[in-house]
Amino acid sequence: MSNTKKEQIEFNKLHKRLRKNVGSAIADFKMIEEGDKVMVCLSGGKDSYTLLDILMYFQKIAPIHFDIVAVNLDQKQPGFPEHVLPEYLQKINVPFHIIENDTYSIVKRIIPEGQTTCSLCSRLRRGSLYGYAKAQGITKIALGHHRDDILETFFLNIFYAGKLKAMPPKLLSDDGQNIIIRPLAYCKEKEIGTYAKLKQFPIIPCNLCGSQENLQRQVMKKMLESWDKDFPGRLESIFSSLQNVAPSQLADSQLFDFMGLNLGQRASDSVDLAAIETDHSGLDILQR
Repeated sequence: MSNTKKEQIEFNKLHKRLRKNVGSAIADFKMIEEGDKVMVCLSGGKDSYTLLDILMYFQKIAPIHFDIVAVNLDQKQPGFPEHVLPEYLQKINVPFHIIENDTYSIVKRIIPEGQTTCSLCSRLRRGSLYGYAKAQGITKIALGHHRDDILETFFLNIFYAGKLKAMPPKLLSDDGQNIIIRPLAYCKEKEIGTYAKLKQFPIIPCNLCGSQENLQRQVMKKMLESWDKDFPGRLESIFSSLQNVAPSQLADSQLFDFMGLNLGQRASDSVDLAAIETDHSGLDILQR
């Protein structure tokens, strides 16, 4: 078998695996429904390019109709190649909009040199994107966070905030005006990276937060990479735990009625205050 043919087979397997993971996430959390107008937030990085690519694939074969618009926030970073995204998006024939908002200057003015900028930068970014989404009648905002982002956030909250909290695959914004979805929630970062290279996406590096090497998130990333190498399957197990939570086996009295436990009471009679009825009849576009 020639190298070219072998590479094509491997690419097809990877593409199928990513499609399967995205399809499962969409179905499990009912991320996309009939008539949705999905705003794909495109940063110019490997994750958002991959997200847009796979959602466009599903748009063609899904049994429902939904619209896609790619949106990029031009934060006016010095040297940002403004032509790259418009040229790419025109080439693949997807509707898009570029929001111009100089959040870069605001961040550099407020955050002292040497300190991390991610928190303020992300808040400003969210404000611009949420405002545009509301004005344009967007029903879902799709972000490119993947499984590894979710796990990194989980451990950041444990180690530095004292919380059992991660990034949910689907989220209602604090103001109740936007629904955020993360269709790559089941996808591994390294597979997304390989896919992006094979697809030759025109990657644009971030010169603001992406250049900060000593972020706590980078520490988490290295820790998870080490675990994945030394203990195969550990990350899969940890991620599965996020979907298999037992409030009665933890210690949060806001989630479980420990005060109401009585002798002779069956465990099934105690109240799980966190239980939420979930509709699992999501969009099944996996078996395509």
